Amino acid sequence: MKKFIVTAFILFVFGISSASLPLTYAADLTLNNTPARICFSPRGGCTEAIVKEIDGARSEILMEAYSFTSREIASAILKAHKRGVNVEIILDKSNRSARYSSGDFTAHMGIPTYINAAYAIAHNKIMIIDREIVITGSFNFTKAAEEKNAENLLILRNKDLAGIYLTNWVNHKERSEKIPEYEHIKRGNY
Repeated sequence: MKKFIVTAFILFVFGISSASLPLTYAADLTLNNTPARICFSPRGGCTEAIVKEIDGARSEILMEAYSFTSREIASAILKAHKRGVNVEIILDKSNRSARYSSGDFTAHMGIPTYINAAYAIAHNKIMIIDREIVITGSFNFTKAAEEKNAENLLILRNKDLAGIYLTNWVNHKERSEKIPEYEHIKRGNY
């Protein structure tokens, strides 16, 4: 049912016919001149699609996540950071007390990582890559989202849309507190 609702929403917003969508868990298409990739989990290749976009980043990755425990995504982000891509991450306050959060790992590795405690839940799941790619959807950046949950992921290549998401990301960063690089040691997570 969730897949149908998401598909119906996409069809409505972008004015496309359902006959043009393949009946798979991942699809590539163009929506009003905006190249898009759509993935559904479990096991729909969402993590792989995210890692592929991170691997292709040239200058910047801005991420905002409710939950962040995916080792594959964290590893790809670290590789991007090491090759000179500017990476910054905003996480929900639940990551402060989580038994494991990749936010601890990224902060320890020198990637600016912030906690947004300004809201009951900072529930966004987005990445803005090179100010032209937006990754969004219900998909948490977790192993469970890929393997167990019914989730959706949308990757859109559109500079105007990325600009809108960038403005929102900056507003959330201004309400966030940076995780010191040593905080993971105090909590005993590493």
